[in-house]
Amino acid sequence: MDPRSLTPALRALRLCLHLLMAGLLVLAAVRADSAAGTVMAAVVGAVYAAGSFLPSVGRSQRASALWLGVLGASWLALLWLTPEALWVAFPLYFLQLHLLPARWSLPAVALTAGAAILSYVGHGAALNPGVFIGPLLGGAVAVATVLGYQALYRESERRRRLIEELIETRAELAAAERHAGTLAERERLAREIHDTLAQGLSSIQLLLRAAERALPPGSPAAGHIDRARQAAQDNLAEARRFVRALSPPDLEHGSLAAALERLCEPGAGPRVRFSVSGTPAELPTPYEVALLRIAQSALANTVRHASASRAEITLSFMDASVTLDVVDDGKGFDPGSVRQSREGGFGLPAMRSRAESLGGTFTVESAPGQGTAVAVSLPLPAGVSA
Repeated sequence: MDPRSLTPALRALRLCLHLLMAGLLVLAAVRADSAAGTVMAAVVGAVYAAGSFLPSVGRSQRASALWLGVLGASWLALLWLTPEALWVAFPLYFLQLHLLPARWSLPAVALTAGAAILSYVGHGAALNPGVFIGPLLGGAVAVATVLGYQALYRESERRRRLIEELIETRAELAAAERHAGTLAERERLAREIHDTLAQGLSSIQLLLRAAERALPPGSPAAGHIDRARQAAQDNLAEARRFVRALSPPDLEHGSLAAALERLCEPGAGPRVRFSVSGTPAELPTPYEVALLRIAQSALANTVRHASASRAEITLSFMDASVTLDVVDDGKGFDPGSVRQSREGGFGLPAMRSRAESLGGTFTVESAPGQGTAVAVSLPLPAGVSA
């Protein structure tokens, strides 16, 4: 394992394992009955140290298995020379469990414990329960410790990935809120320009036209009034260009009907069909914005909550009004049980507010298991007829 990737806790555990191995090898070397045992303890220590510094050990299973094989063979030789090498089995358990896959590590731990027991018996020690319990209990403790650590590590990684996903989602939501805020501000400016500046310039034009008709023939003021009326007309056209530039992007490249039809393109939700009834008329920008936003909101509710298979959007032009209907065959709900809130967003209160701000009406018809129908009707302004 790359030391740079270790946390402080893992570095401390690794240091403790090194110190444990070194202490047990020193104990085996000191208590060995022959010089061969001392030399073999030094060989085991050298093999262990070499594996600690080789970068391939811990990264490659083949390199790890090869190193553990050499280390195990040298330990068996030491075990043959002195029974004190029995205690070295404990750190070997942790190495085998950490570096080998589970299908190999558990048999390796069992073989190591068996070799330790046979060595102790082979050196003529008296048989007692501790001869068998000691190595087996040590192996069980090592297995439980490593498996517990691995479970904690997996849980920690799962939580880390979850936190990363939450951070990414929060960033996406923040970006979406900024985008929604930008669009809302654009719509507000478009409404303000249309309702104040554009309407005022239009009124000025009408007043100047009336004044021009009231002037006597040949009046010297006629030219000034004509130039003022032309300036008001030019500025009115400029104001309308500002309104169009500030309108939603969905309306920039086509009519309201085209924007509504694009909402019906196949996606992850239900099949949606769009139709137009009556003779289409050119609507003021605030009307188009309101109808488009209400359709988007109603369709979003259908996708999120209705579990519908089909939906239909109908735009109807009548003599004195324009209506929009969004109907689905979803699970429906009880409109009377919906809590009315003043929070922002694209819920039912926001749709109703949009319709009523233009003098229109908004209705919802639904019942559990019977689908939902959303209808909005806006009166056509003076000068607009279907």
